[in-house]
Amino acid sequence: MKPDPAVKQMSRQLGGDSRTIETAEFAFIVDLVRKTAGISLTPNKRELVAGRLNRRLRALGYADFRQYVKLLAGVGGAAELPEMINAITTNLTSFFREPHHFRYLAQEILAPLAKQGGGRHFRIWSAACSSGEEPYSAAMVLHRFLQSSRPRTGQWDARILATDIDSSMVATAKDGKYDADRVVSIANEYRGYITEAEDEGVCIADVIKKYIIFKQLNLLDPWPMRGLFDVVFCRNVVIYFEKDVQRVLFDRIADILKPHGVLFIGHSETLFRVCERFESLGHTIYRKIK
Repeated sequence: MKPDPAVKQMSRQLGGDSRTIETAEFAFIVDLVRKTAGISLTPNKRELVAGRLNRRLRALGYADFRQYVKLLAGVGGAAELPEMINAITTNLTSFFREPHHFRYLAQEILAPLAKQGGGRHFRIWSAACSSGEEPYSAAMVLHRFLQSSRPRTGQWDARILATDIDSSMVATAKDGKYDADRVVSIANEYRGYITEAEDEGVCIADVIKKYIIFKQLNLLDPWPMRGLFDVVFCRNVVIYFEKDVQRVLFDRIADILKPHGVLFIGHSETLFRVCERFESLGHTIYRKIK
């Protein structure tokens, strides 16, 4: 297969160099990533994988992928595996990405609850939080709602769990510091939650951070959470999974959602012929029905 020039260019931008990956080496890595993280790497991702993993080869001082595969297959493989997954995982995100999801959260989930009055135990799970923009966006919506709805909402116990398979992204998210150009798209009503960092860039205000707990989690592993969630964001994740893995994942998500809980997925994803425990509300928004 002739390499895609766009993928080749992306590989160079991500740190690729002259180290190339042979067919057998790529097949080994594809199988290992699928078994470990459920991610399906198609043949056209070969150049991209090589570009991203070249970072690891340089860090380890390896001359080629043969040495790297030998490491993964040997006694040191368990220690290197998280580093490999971190390098391969895509971490494209932004604040208020797919803004209709956050409007729905504010207008169709939180606002009706305010009319009911009283306190509430409210939980959101950001199941692939990447560098933190998604859960911080949800926390901004949540905090603004609670501030504007008092005293009707009483004392809410509201929390957001934010997880990602990439431990380095979880650390970045927890830190809550970003380049200034990352926050320019945030609407004016939420700008007060962004402050200037002491050195450079900006950081998320503590009043927003307090809502979120960040944890590293592989979605294929057992989930340690107890209790049910009102809302789950699982966006732009399952496009990398095979259908059988998607079916298991969405069934597990249904299990940890409250009755009529809401699931947000990515704009290129669907539950059609994948999971029958949700009904579509349009715009990649689903409600649990069983």
